[in-house]
Formats: sequence, C-alpha cells, structure tokens
Amino acid sequence: MLSEETQLFLISVLGLLATLFIFVVGLFALAAVIVFIVDKSQTKHTLLRNYPVIGHFRYLFEHMGEFMRQYFFAMDREELPFNRAQRSWVYRASKNVNNTVGFGSTRDLRRPGTVLFVSCPFPTLGEDAVPARTVTIGPYCENPYETASLFNISAMSYGALSKPAVLALSNGARMAGCWMNTGEGGLSPAHLEGGADLVVQIGTAKYGVRDEQGQLSDVRLKEVAAHDQVRMFEIKLSQGAKPGKGGILPGIKVTEEIAAIRGIPAFKDSISPNRHTDISSVSDLLDMIARIRRVTGKPVGFKTVISSCDWLDDLFTEVHKRGIESAPDYIAVDSADGGTGAAPMPLMDDMGLSLRETLPMVVDKLCEYGLRERVRVAAAGKLMTPTGAAWALCMGADFVNSARGFMFALGCIQSLKCNRNTCPTGITTHIPKLQKGLVPEDKAVRVMHYVQNLVYEVGMISHACGVREARELSRVHGRMVGGNGLSVPLSELHPDLPSKIVVPLQNVTSNVSGKK
Repeated sequence: MLSEETQLFLISVLGLLATLFIFVVGLFALAAVIVFIVDKSQTKHTLLRNYPVIGHFRYLFEHMGEFMRQYFFAMDREELPFNRAQRSWVYRASKNVNNTVGFGSTRDLRRPGTVLFVSCPFPTLGEDAVPARTVTIGPYCENPYETASLFNISAMSYGALSKPAVLALSNGARMAGCWMNTGEGGLSPAHLEGGADLVVQIGTAKYGVRDEQGQLSDVRLKEVAAHDQVRMFEIKLSQGAKPGKGGILPGIKVTEEIAAIRGIPAFKDSISPNRHTDISSVSDLLDMIARIRRVTGKPVGFKTVISSCDWLDDLFTEVHKRGIESAPDYIAVDSADGGTGAAPMPLMDDMGLSLRETLPMVVDKLCEYGLRERVRVAAAGKLMTPTGAAWALCMGADFVNSARGFMFALGCIQSLKCNRNTCPTGITTHIPKLQKGLVPEDKAVRVMHYVQNLVYEVGMISHACGVREARELSRVHGRMVGGNGLSVPLSELHPDLPSKIVVPLQNVTSNVSGKK
C-alpha cells in the first residue's frame, strides 16, 4: 500500500497533468478557431476557403510525400532522377565498404535502353591488365595537360555548393588524382586549398574573370592562369539542367565572399545571360578559344548540350579553314539528363537531347572531320556508376565527368532542396548550422574512395570484355536492349567511323612549342 503522502503527491501530479492537458487542448482549439477565421476570409486558396483548417493537411501530405516515397514506398529501381540502387552503390563505394550483392540482380534486363556489356570467353588476366593510358589535352598550347584520369568532378560552383563541400571535393580530387571543374562561379580559395588539378569554367556572366563592365578581362585571365593548379579553361555554352538559360544563384546564397569572387553585388540574385554576348557564331567561339588560350597558355574547351549536329559541321569546317591548332582542345558533352543547379522545369524536363543520342553524334562528327585525336571528349549526364562510365568509354569518350555522383559521395540524400539554401546535409547551403554537419576532412576521403572504386569496377568491366584497360573499350563491347526485349550491338546502332583523317587538313601549322 502507498503511504498517504505518496498518494497525495500522485494526485497532485495527475491534477497538474490534467490542467496542462486542458491548457494545451485549449491552445489548439484557439489556434484552430484563428486558422478557421483566416482560411474563410482569404481568397487565394479555394481548398482552404472551402475546407478551413483540415485543408492544410493536404499541403502537409504533399510536402511529406517525396520523403515518404523515397524511404517507404518506391522500389529500389523506380525513383527519378536517381533510384535507391544507384544511390546505394555510390554510398557504399564512397565509404569503401563491401559493394557486392547476392541472389541476383534486381535490374530488369529486358527494359528498352538497358545497356549490357559483351563478355569475352577469355577475359584479361590481372597480370595482363595495364593502367589507363595518359591522354594529352591541348597539344598546341604552351602548357598542355596530360592526365590518365578517367572519372572527374563536373562543374559545380562555389555558391551553389557550400565551402565545406568545395573543400571536401578539392581535397578528395587531389587524393584520387582526378580533376575538378570550378563551375561558372569562378576560382575560389577553397578550390585552391585542396590542391587538385582544376578546370576553370567561364560562364556567360564571366564570373571571376570579368572587368567592371562584365566583359572578359585578359588581366583577370592571367591572374587565374598563374595558379599552377589551374590546368584548363572551359567556356560554358550551356548545361544539362537548363539548356539555353544562364546560371541561377538565388540572392540568399550570394554571400559577401561569393559576391567578391564573382564580382557582383551581395545578396542579390545572380542570373547569368542565356548566352555569351560576345559569342554569336562558330567563328566567334573559335576567336574566344584562341584568345583565352593565347592569354593563359593553357588548353581551352567548351561545354554544351547538343540538340543538333548541324552547327558542329560549321564549327569543324571553320577549324579546317583556320588550321587544326585552332580547334577546341576538348568538348564537354552535357546531357538533357543533367540536373545540378536551380532551373525552370520546362528546360529541365524538355530541352536538349540525352547523352545516349548525342555522345556518339559528337564523336562521329569529330571522326568525320579528322579531328578525333585533336579534340578530346568528356561526357557528362547521370554517369555516376561503373555501367554509365563504361558505356561512355565504349561510345568514344576520353573522360567521364559527374556532378551529382560526387554530391552523393558527400552525403546527399536527394532531398531536392538544392535551390532553397536549406540542404539538410550541408552541401548546397550557406547556413552555418547546416554546414557543420559536413566535415571536409572526412568527406574528402569518401570522394577519393568513390573515384577509386568506380575506376576499379570500370576496369573489371573492361577486363571481362577482354581489353587491357578502360580506354580500349569500343562499341563492339556493348549492347542495348531494344523495344522487343532483345539487345542490339552498339556498333550496329552507332557504326564506328575510323578515327583518322577523312577530310584533308588545311593550313596546319606548328604550335608554339614546335610540335606538329
């Protein structure tokens, strides 16, 4: 039996809890009355006007739906833009944990568009395998770039990404031996601090290399090129997330530091023109490439989303008129599948062609004009797993670039908040409290492991196909499932053109260092 004092104590506690409960219920009732009055009075939302109070649950469930589907309802290979199976592979690869699976694949191998690789009856033995060969970019430059890297960090700007994210990527790229593209936001101290090889992207607003009038500045170009880590420059004509529209950085993410790097006002929306105002033809593009290459002494390429190859005919014809040294040193082929950065939905969903279609188009055009060995090709567009990277190499790419793959390596959970400055993993936010969750030293190791494991597994595919290293893959090593559920060789879908001169070169001159 409880003592009388204990009983009195319990009674008083229960009374207090009852009073508190009544108080809370009263608050909720008062709040509901206020919300009811507001909902019935407003005229913007028909649903709330007709169903006051309870109508708010519709918006709550709509907001929570994307999270509930991701974790509870969607199957492993159902989600877009990246399904759980793809994300899980990157997470395991970046953590360097066991990446094997059991009891068979969950992938539907009959679905049209599925890529399959052709196994060789006598695969390449480990002792016969060789490292990826070194590729030279910009042989007609004062400072050509030589690299064996297969898989690299695609363009993501400091501003779109947080400082801890950029630090983690730049350090991880150095440790992995791959390059990192700065994105159109300009070269920042965070990029340099990591020590990685850097590709400085020049967007339509010329951030980081512009004068006070917003035009390209030779002085700023020389200052940026003076850093030994800066190995190449890239002119961004368009990107996969928003072909035909310039970069968009909401004002809430334009801090004073980012504004200083870009040369723009702080806390105002940073919206780039939808194209370079000084590039309106293939002739202008080649002039710009020549100018940047002359000022910096380093290789210069361009990035674009392809929708038609007609203009490439004009470009490569103009190259032959000027001489082979005038060609871009590389082309970064982006895909309509791209998605980093804020973008209007019509452009994200409906503009441009997929990399599946455009990568072979570009490679074949280079072969047709005898420029395949002169102009290197980098492919980007949802290529974040070994399958995607190996397919791109089969189709003729020299390099594979990824942006969102590296975001997953940093811990991205696909919360789809990249444009809101509220990224819960600290990757695309400038809120200090959220950034603290991302520790650059730890995430840099994950970036390194991600690159190493992806390259290793691309090597496994290559050896199973019977070649010594990944850059020996060709279209005969892959197949694609058609509408009838049966696969067709990639070499039949996209017949190989010989990578040799088929159009006579004209006006070929030596480069500044005397190389032919």
